[in-house]
Amino acid sequence: MKKVQDFEASQVTVPAERRQHERNMQVVVQRKEKDFQGMLEYYKEDEPLLIRNLVTDLKPQAVSATVPCLPAYILYMCIRHADYINDDQKVHSLLTSTINGIKKVLKKHNDDFQMTSFWLANTCRLLHCLKQYSGDAGFMTQNTPKQNEHCLKNFDLTEYRQVLSHLSIQIYQQLIKIAEGILQPMIVSAVLENESIQGLSGVKPMGYRNRSSSMADGDSSYSLDAIIRQLNTFHSIMCDQGLDPEIVQQVFKQLFYMINAVALNNLLLRKDVCSWSTGMQLRFNISQLEEWLRGKNLQQSGAAQTLEPLIQAAQLLQLKKKTSEDAEAICSLCTSLTTQQIVKILNLYTPVNEFEERVTVAFIRDIQMHLQERNDPPQLLLDFKHMFPVLFPFNPSSITMDSIHLPASLNLEFLHKV
Repeated sequence: MKKVQDFEASQVTVPAERRQHERNMQVVVQRKEKDFQGMLEYYKEDEPLLIRNLVTDLKPQAVSATVPCLPAYILYMCIRHADYINDDQKVHSLLTSTINGIKKVLKKHNDDFQMTSFWLANTCRLLHCLKQYSGDAGFMTQNTPKQNEHCLKNFDLTEYRQVLSHLSIQIYQQLIKIAEGILQPMIVSAVLENESIQGLSGVKPMGYRNRSSSMADGDSSYSLDAIIRQLNTFHSIMCDQGLDPEIVQQVFKQLFYMINAVALNNLLLRKDVCSWSTGMQLRFNISQLEEWLRGKNLQQSGAAQTLEPLIQAAQLLQLKKKTSEDAEAICSLCTSLTTQQIVKILNLYTPVNEFEERVTVAFIRDIQMHLQERNDPPQLLLDFKHMFPVLFPFNPSSITMDSIHLPASLNLEFLHKV
């Protein structure tokens, strides 16, 4: 009620000459629609309303049927008009309010993947726009002549680009944290324990036949399909929202690194999963994840390479472990595992039945001799919280500003096309 009353009061106090100007202006706008130059004008006192409707209160669903990253384009068109009229205060105020508005949204939705992905896409697009239309020749190589007409004329916004770049990194880190929080509880159960090859549970190692899961209650166990469904959800949200493909690739490289690290760490601490049958199961599950990456065209992302230690652990469980030749084969194959990890898996290895022998102490010594010159770090477990540095390559848009339509649902009727 208070907000409504304040709003009504502010309407009453609009100066008469502004109302007259608005009437004239609307007539002009209607007449000159065909000459729209891709700029949006607003009154300084409407800035909080602009930020509220376009940033802090905006639901991604409201713009799901429009051009991806529409808020970023609208904000750029407002910045461009302030630059066109040479109003440095207006440019400064709008950019500062936008950045603060985005931070506020992210703080409020700090566990919402969709909202975080939406603002990562829009912050990156606004950053790309400020580069593409900066007038800097290095960023203009792919512009059309029409797009070059839409460049900023008066101000150098390099410092704001730096701030938006830092903000993009923060949003990316929040996105990864949310995605990891959703995936992590699924990994051990889905990748190490889930029986995706039917009938293998009968070949569990002796003494572990009745252990179905490390989870006490069956409800907590996840299938590999559950992880793949979740990866599909992440992928479709990011693509629908217009997130740059290079960033989508980096997100999946980071998530696959965590899948590898969590599964391998668990394997290195549990005797009941160090067996030939788990090796087969694990290799099958990893091949499903690799197939998913190929299906989504993510082969160039580096995600598949992060699974290499887990693939080698699966192969180590399946290889013969008797002769000196076997030891050589293991050493030449397991290049992504440290000496300590190889020795630990061999020590934990549990025969499937009474006909299979345990790995002998002599064989393990043989392996250690072979690996002496490697100088591996004395590291057993992987740091599953490790973050790869993120890069945001410049990605110009082919869209021209004068082609952008403002849907009525955004309630931005106070913006005037110029």
